[in-house]
Amino acid sequence: MYHQVISQCTQTLKNLETWLDKAEQHAAAKQFDVAVLMTSRLAPDMKNFIYQVQSACDYVKAAAAWLSGQKPPKHEDNEQTIEELRARIRKTVAFAESVKETQYEGASERKVSFSWAPGKIMGGEDYLLQMTIPNTFFHVAMAYAILRHNGVDVGKMDFLDPINLVEA
Repeated sequence: MYHQVISQCTQTLKNLETWLDKAEQHAAAKQFDVAVLMTSRLAPDMKNFIYQVQSACDYVKAAAAWLSGQKPPKHEDNEQTIEELRARIRKTVAFAESVKETQYEGASERKVSFSWAPGKIMGGEDYLLQMTIPNTFFHVAMAYAILRHNGVDVGKMDFLDPINLVEA
């Protein structure tokens, strides 16, 4: 579980952070305030870009914490600027990467509870596979889609990078 949470999910957040640079470059080139992108959404009933970044970070930090036997750090969800989103991503990645692989021993058997489902729990492996990974990628994909929809030059390789190709 260490590798799925730390390696894959944190790399995805790092990729998301690089998209913020592209968002700034796009806004500068088109001469509009990058804050427009931060509050953009794909549909009227959808949460905005800031929320998508916050949520992706929340799923990664929660998994790193709960699966290693810790309580997740609290973030205030008060980010409004692109710099504040960068800081949120960096705090999340730093926390997740601070958890040692040995702390994940027994993670699949750990029990995770939710405030929105009183009296219910999930085992650690189900939590990782059914909640953390799909939700992290959902919110990152929505952030990607919002930027792409608004003309930011992000592509599939920005989403996937890095890919470890080796000589055949």
